[in-house]
Amino acid sequence: MEAVITIDVLRRAGADVAVASVEPGAATVAASWGVKLAADALLADLADDEFDLISLPGGMPGSSTFRDCKVLENMVKKHVEKGKLYAAICAAPAMALGTWGLLNGLKATCYPSFMDKLPSEVHAVESRVQIDGKCVTSRGPGTAMEYSVILVEQLYGKEKATEVAGPMVMRPQHGAEFSMKELNSTSWNVGEMPNILVPIANGTEEMEATMIIDILRRAKANVVVASLEDKLEIVASRKVKMIADVLLDDALKEQYDLILLPGGLGGAEAYAKSDKLMDLIKKQAEANRLYGAICASPAIALEPHGLLKGKKGTSYPAMWNKLADQSECNNRVVVDGNLITSQGPGTSMEFSLAVVEKLFGRERALELAKAMVFV
Repeated sequence: MEAVITIDVLRRAGADVAVASVEPGAATVAASWGVKLAADALLADLADDEFDLISLPGGMPGSSTFRDCKVLENMVKKHVEKGKLYAAICAAPAMALGTWGLLNGLKATCYPSFMDKLPSEVHAVESRVQIDGKCVTSRGPGTAMEYSVILVEQLYGKEKATEVAGPMVMRPQHGAEFSMKELNSTSWNVGEMPNILVPIANGTEEMEATMIIDILRRAKANVVVASLEDKLEIVASRKVKMIADVLLDDALKEQYDLILLPGGLGGAEAYAKSDKLMDLIKKQAEANRLYGAICASPAIALEPHGLLKGKKGTSYPAMWNKLADQSECNNRVVVDGNLITSQGPGTSMEFSLAVVEKLFGRERALELAKAMVFV
């Protein structure tokens, strides 16, 4: 989540972001919750390149892999010597920057359970995002969006940061409790390991897809990521390369407790055009099983196929006019019986946590929200 959110937000601002794999000779990485990403380059091939910002996402053992990578350590140290912007989130400030001595004398933060791993020369603070000179640090997946917008502000200024943040439908109050608007409440209890399908396609919004997959896997659901393309790798809306677990045809052999569609205009259009996927969701709805969508997908995929008929929902704000019933659109997350919908990238965590709450109860959702430093 931290990697994808940072890449996505910086690219929205117009930055030229190089996603580099620290794994020797492997451009493909498996992130901490099994999301597979293909990097743009190997780190070794970029060792002599100049950057305006180097940002390290967290996660373990990713952060300790960074710490032990000499090429990365040398790159970041040279970069810092030149007085350039550098940043890290979650475990990475303590494990990498701290170990390399690059936080000495600075105010810095990191993931709560890693605070005691910050060297004694660091002024440890509990801010959600901390800026000290050219160094930006932050706490976890739940602060990644704020962190990324602050990086945009550091690179481009306040105006650009506001321009990028607006369309993402970010939370008015970071760290606050989260809620959903629920109508026609029904039990979503489908057992301890729900089978969940998350389709992805070229143009899918990578932040939304990653947050949904990652958070539901943290909750111990069995999440199947299926590609609508003719290969497993898709190129998402901000050009992050995601690798699915299976192709859609193989995914169709299973039955799912819940089907969730991430947004992104290109992705939503691909879902809407896929007869196989739409038939699957129609059968899901007819059997009164669970389904949902976020951002462009409620308006572009569900509505035209009659999948919001007689239901209240929401979507990306610029697409509310495509919904037949707009009475609940203002809500960030809407649950109507067996359907859940939400607004956009900035509501993805709330959307995913609402799914967790419906499947496993409020306590599990709150536990996860706290573990992610979302609340």
